[in-house]
Amino acid sequence: MSEPTSCCRVRGGYCERCDVLVGLEGLHVIGVDRDDGGWLVVEVESEPTPMGCPACGVVAHSHGRVLVRLVDAPAMGRPVRIFWRKRRWVCPDPGCPVGTFVEQDDRIAAPRSSLTTRACRWAIEQIRREHASVNGIRRQLGTGWRTVWDSIRPLLQAMDADPARFEGVTILGVDEHVWHHVSTKPFEAGGRGPKELTGMVDLTRDAHGRTRARLLDLVPGRSGQAYKTWLTERGDAFRAGVQIATLDPFRGYKNAIDDQLEDARAVLDAFHVVKLATGVVDEVRRRVQQDIHGHRGRRDDPLYRIRNILRAGEEHLTDRQRARLDTAWTADERHVEVELAWRCAQQVRSAYHQDSPAAGRKIAEKILQSFTSCPIPEVARLGRTLKQWRTEYLGYFDTNGASNGGTEAVNGLIELHRRVARGFRNRDNYRLRMLLIGGGLDPSPHTHR
Repeated sequence: MSEPTSCCRVRGGYCERCDVLVGLEGLHVIGVDRDDGGWLVVEVESEPTPMGCPACGVVAHSHGRVLVRLVDAPAMGRPVRIFWRKRRWVCPDPGCPVGTFVEQDDRIAAPRSSLTTRACRWAIEQIRREHASVNGIRRQLGTGWRTVWDSIRPLLQAMDADPARFEGVTILGVDEHVWHHVSTKPFEAGGRGPKELTGMVDLTRDAHGRTRARLLDLVPGRSGQAYKTWLTERGDAFRAGVQIATLDPFRGYKNAIDDQLEDARAVLDAFHVVKLATGVVDEVRRRVQQDIHGHRGRRDDPLYRIRNILRAGEEHLTDRQRARLDTAWTADERHVEVELAWRCAQQVRSAYHQDSPAAGRKIAEKILQSFTSCPIPEVARLGRTLKQWRTEYLGYFDTNGASNGGTEAVNGLIELHRRVARGFRNRDNYRLRMLLIGGGLDPSPHTHR
């Protein structure tokens, strides 16, 4: 590789236009070149100024410069290398323990880092906003995967350690997801540990009533104990601030909420309630199909032909779909059970689509009173389930529609990034990546704006 060509000088000094173009505060451009590998090479140095010893304060003597090579953010479609001619000084005090030292500037690069601070900011934003993989980032930077991750991981860990990210949480959601599908060898023994992780999400609404879901943490396991332990570790101030806790119908999470969030209102997620009701319709349809025909649904069976229509909301049906339902209802009088189950599911769904929470609560209370006495066993079972979750079920209408929807949205982002990365092997790396893309880490102190 040839030496960088000399940059233009202004009256014996540095070129201000080149300094502005490169944009490294405190450093001046003294040469620019393009090497055989297509990299853009920029040579920079600081302006000679007096320097005091960091230990004793005595004015140090200049002792030449040291060339340090750094990877910078790509520019003009090319990977960039910064050749920083660092100044070296010698302390003249014979009793000083420092001896010699080299200039450092965290604005340019952290000590012993291979990437500039700007490149780290750029890489973090590429992961957070552009859904980039670390492998894709290292290709753009012209470096290795380990070089990129070892440079940005300390920044992510510093954000993770900031206790301020847990402040102001008034609505807390919880859900689980599977992060790998291999053996459950313990994490401490070199394996990936439990396949399932429990995620906690901040669902606090802003001044306009809008929810912007923010992933707070991921802990191993899917159990009430995992959730309870995490809540205990957050401290009394955090638990006292949580007013609403949303969850899926899982008793383990409910027990943890009752134990640690005594003053919070638990709310059963609306999506999962409707999902239970839709599942009941499918169960009744399959049972009636077997009772009448003695086999699973086939292409020309009336109930099988409407299986997808039964999952849709009544208000979304077209005239043709309504006609197909009427045809199926009248094809056999024994289909009345399926029709009744479908209308019960539509009633459950309608409670969440009323003009006011009071109107929705009225329908929900009617469901709790009537479903348990329904002659269709599957509907009666749904009624008993909702009755067991009565307080949490009605909590949706008492909290102006609090739900776990934001938690499911975060899970969708997690699934996306797991596919982008083609899987993860290290749980700590997985957690940091997901906290970043899920909004749990605040990159503002480290983000180039």
